[in-house]
Amino acid sequence: MSGRRTKTILLAVLALLLAVTRPHWAGAQTRVSVGVTETMETYNPYGDSVSLLYGIWSEITGPFCTYNYEKGEFEGRLAKRWEVKDPNTWVFHLDDRYKFNDGSPVTAVDVVHSMNRVLKDPQSKQKASVAGPIDKADVVDKYTVKFTTQKPAAPLLSFVCDRLIVTSKATYDKYGRDTADKEHIMGGGPYRLKELIPGQRMVIAKRPDHPEAKRNPRAPDEVIYRVMRETEQRVTGLLNNEVQIAQFIPPHLRKRVEASPSHKIVSTSAIEIMFLAMMPKPPFDKKEVRQAVCYAIDRDKIINTLLEGFATRLDGPIGQGQYGYDPNLKPKYEYSPEKAKKLLAQAGYPNGVDVELQTPVGRYILDKQITEATVPMLNAVGIRTKLLTPEWPTLWANVQKGRTPFYYMGRGSVQDPSAALHQYFKTGGSPRIGYSNPKLDELFDKEQQEFDPEKRKKYLSQAMSLLTEDAPACFMWRHKDLWGEAKNLDYQPLPDGRIYGLHMKVLK
Repeated sequence: MSGRRTKTILLAVLALLLAVTRPHWAGAQTRVSVGVTETMETYNPYGDSVSLLYGIWSEITGPFCTYNYEKGEFEGRLAKRWEVKDPNTWVFHLDDRYKFNDGSPVTAVDVVHSMNRVLKDPQSKQKASVAGPIDKADVVDKYTVKFTTQKPAAPLLSFVCDRLIVTSKATYDKYGRDTADKEHIMGGGPYRLKELIPGQRMVIAKRPDHPEAKRNPRAPDEVIYRVMRETEQRVTGLLNNEVQIAQFIPPHLRKRVEASPSHKIVSTSAIEIMFLAMMPKPPFDKKEVRQAVCYAIDRDKIINTLLEGFATRLDGPIGQGQYGYDPNLKPKYEYSPEKAKKLLAQAGYPNGVDVELQTPVGRYILDKQITEATVPMLNAVGIRTKLLTPEWPTLWANVQKGRTPFYYMGRGSVQDPSAALHQYFKTGGSPRIGYSNPKLDELFDKEQQEFDPEKRKKYLSQAMSLLTEDAPACFMWRHKDLWGEAKNLDYQPLPDGRIYGLHMKVLK
């Protein structure tokens, strides 16, 4: 055998050995299934307004900009940088490296088209949470876009970063809204939409040549988001390896996960605020009734028993570490059945009053169990409460239309509280509570228009003080979220609860 032939054979054998022994993640396709509590209920990416879904769409369409929790600041993505030209004008400069699935560039035309869909699409549910103070969007040049606000808007980034979904105008124009949304979603993100079955699952596939995907070669090639609203279903699915990540493990089930040699519990302090909302309709049109509800509930007991300490009580709309937090807000609504009874009598209900409380089941940590625990507390002070448990899509649709007078819910992604407070409590912000207070509106306008951080925090504090005292909602707690994961996966959940495939690392 010649030396050249021997060398060729040895090289072939070496190549084969390398192919066999290379890490699993480097060769075969990797897939991560995630058990989540919600998914899209429509093909229209602008047709829902739920925190988790913004994260999934950001994977597909690329976040316009994003919040870096480690640095505590906003960073560029599709928009690489921005500037405030004047208090009512923001200019964003796009990164020309970002391409849609078909290879065409993401341009200012697409950003303007997308903002117009947020503002004008009849199915849009994002006008308050994404457009917020934005009045219009204009193209400056191919990679520059201008947002003009109705009034100065210091917290504008908290509206558009991780929330604005940028889709292709050319695709929309070619196919029309319904067909483009259902069959031809074009995005500039590191993943593409592979499958969407509304109400069941969403599947996204990695774009390996995307500039962001190259930064984490161990990110899964495919991520499947499966709706598993029942907590037992998520835990069982995790332990049976049907999913590799299970969202929101309740404290009492964490030991089952920890006992598995193949699984682990990972925790994070959530920035989602949990609350009981009360629309200003009888009997909740009386402030005394709303305050009575807040005094009637022993939040500390629920935290220490049902939640096993995995939550932090809120004595106002936000907690420690969130922008504008003020520990001195009053009243604190310490548990006081006696005070609740007196307030109820002052409101004209000395013999009590009948109400209906609606709760999701499985959407939030122990939501049904928590509301079941509040019912006897409310009954004890004369607020005779009937608990209703509609399906999540029905409840959520009714909340967004202002058809649910009394309900338990959370509002996620509250780094800066301005967007959340405006959405739920400013006159005309949204129908979700339908609350109106001219004094509060004035403070909201002042805080949003103030670019000096310290002055803005003072306005926020005044607004939250008034809000806490008037009690259109009882602010309950922030959860310490527990997630179940397979041990061959490295993933640290974010405080906002969003799940990014690009943040995952498949270890083997």
